[in-house]
Amino acid sequence: MLHRISACLVAMALVIGLGTSAKAENTLLTVTFDGKTHSFDAAALEKLGLEVVETSTIWTEGVQRFEGVSLAVLAAEIGATEGKFLATAINDYTIEIPLSDATENGPVIAMRVNGEEMSVRDKGPLWIIYPYDANADYRTEVIYSRSIWQLDRIEVVQ
Repeated sequence: MLHRISACLVAMALVIGLGTSAKAENTLLTVTFDGKTHSFDAAALEKLGLEVVETSTIWTEGVQRFEGVSLAVLAAEIGATEGKFLATAINDYTIEIPLSDATENGPVIAMRVNGEEMSVRDKGPLWIIYPYDANADYRTEVIYSRSIWQLDRIEVVQ
């Protein structure tokens, strides 16, 4: 009996240890392109420069202030000039976003809303937001479908 308890305690310690090492991993976004994988934590994303998009959405009440990295800046950072983004959420939901959407004053990968980091429960940690109020072309079902939340990885394909 004592042997079983010891074995269970060792197993629990291993699981707890794995959990803490997983938590120590601070990667928010993994981007794969041209055979290379780029990992971005919050600091690395912020280093790319944050843009502010103030807009209403069909999922929120009133105008919200989103801060995040422009898709155009991210594409330039990794060297992607053509193709499409395959954006995937933590639940493995994937949506295609043409690289042509990555324009100045276009969508951002929002890290914060109204100055607060987004929890998974609140569509975080990352959410692709288009400036819906600034351009009527962004208020379509196609664009809304590209506004993936709980984003954690992107693959750029040709």
